[in-house]
Amino acid sequence: MVHPIDLHVGQRLRQRRCLLGMTQQKLAEAVGIKFQQIQKYESGANRVSASRLWALAEALEVPVSHFFEGLSRQDQEALVHTHHDDEEDRPYIAPEVFSSKETIDLVRAYYNLKEGPRRRLLDLAKTLAGAA
Repeated sequence: MVHPIDLHVGQRLRQRRCLLGMTQQKLAEAVGIKFQQIQKYESGANRVSASRLWALAEALEVPVSHFFEGLSRQDQEALVHTHHDDEEDRPYIAPEVFSSKETIDLVRAYYNLKEGPRRRLLDLAKTLAGAA
């Protein structure tokens, strides 16, 4: 059974790899493993050892803490137990949303905008979301 923390680390790994436009093969070569192992890490099927996490962080040019961002002690406890959407004030966003190609493309395009248009786009998105 996949542990929620391993799943979170795998999702953060995939997000960063995709954001850099790196294939699983390229990442695997950078850390000296087979691409199938990257697949297993990203799905949470295999746990990432500390030394491998360090190598992955180096290859992806992020600190090791990147893989745990967004995961507080309370979040860890909530992940280990069950998640109840109705108990939160803000809408729940499923983690798999952040691993979709469309989401990555949207984030890339958003950050390629200058600050002014980026703010206007964010305001527009919030307005449209509120109207839905």
